[in-house]
Amino acid sequence: MLSSWIAAPSANAVLSTEYKFKLPFGLEQSSMVIPADNAMTTQKVELGRALFFDRRLSADNTIACASCHLAQKGFTDGQPVSTGIKGQKGGRSAPASFNRVFSSVQFWDGRAATLEDQSIGPFTNPIEHGFVNYDVMIAKMKKIPGYNTLFLQAFGEDITIANVGKAIASFQRTVLSGNSPADKFDQGGEANAISPEAQRGLLLFRDKARCTKCHSGFNFTDEKFHNLGIGWDDNKVDLGRYMVTKNAEDIGSFKTPTLREISRTAPYMHDGRFKNLNEVVNFYNQGGNKNPHQDPLILPLELTNDEKRDLVEFLRTLNGEGWQHAIAPTSFPQ
Repeated sequence: MLSSWIAAPSANAVLSTEYKFKLPFGLEQSSMVIPADNAMTTQKVELGRALFFDRRLSADNTIACASCHLAQKGFTDGQPVSTGIKGQKGGRSAPASFNRVFSSVQFWDGRAATLEDQSIGPFTNPIEHGFVNYDVMIAKMKKIPGYNTLFLQAFGEDITIANVGKAIASFQRTVLSGNSPADKFDQGGEANAISPEAQRGLLLFRDKARCTKCHSGFNFTDEKFHNLGIGWDDNKVDLGRYMVTKNAEDIGSFKTPTLREISRTAPYMHDGRFKNLNEVVNFYNQGGNKNPHQDPLILPLELTNDEKRDLVEFLRTLNGEGWQHAIAPTSFPQ
């Protein structure tokens, strides 16, 4: 598709084909967050796909957005913290990048107000994509004729960092996860969609385990920030949301992630300290790590070993579909 646009007779003509969402069962169209100044078009989505997977959009041609957001790992990278240019290690785990169309503020600490802002942030991070500034990045992109053509067709103007963000955000909004076995059981009425153990786990999830206090709604997140006590037991405290707001109540708080695809997104928490779901459940069962700023919602659960196993079985039923199309283009602009 990219090659056909580049070869179009009128390279300067804006091509605007409305992108039609096909939401998997269990997701709510009314909850989608799409800015008025970035309407979804097929042209933006396909341009964003190329940008998302193109390693040339890093200072040394080694890192793409997809380097830290791998489809087979639930659009994370399977590492405790991400690796950027020259093998440098970041300070946090890569957040899952599906179902972002239902989210407002982005990153673990919510420092990006929109998905568009989030999409361009890593490019000038010295550890991630490593550009000195956006001007250097845009100058590099303008040396690729194919990108000049695609931006003119998608936006009617030359390459800008704002439109880079809009294109990548458009692609990210198409990466979804729904129609999981849990959806089929809970909303679709398919009695055998999940095992008896997982059914017991669902009841625990909603009641004794108190999971829905934060992991609520169809996307299993309240989109809020909470201090669980991660890092307070080993002097590895990350102040999290506080570094954005400077509000004392946000000290050590991080955004609640969606639990969809959770069995594929290990390791867990913002620093990737837990290797598997059993460790996560044990952490919550003990009441997190106590600290002066811990969220009062985090309490000891007193789950039995059997209950913990059932809860994990339910969490494993949250893998779904809607992300499988999010693969690299067959060719990149030249």
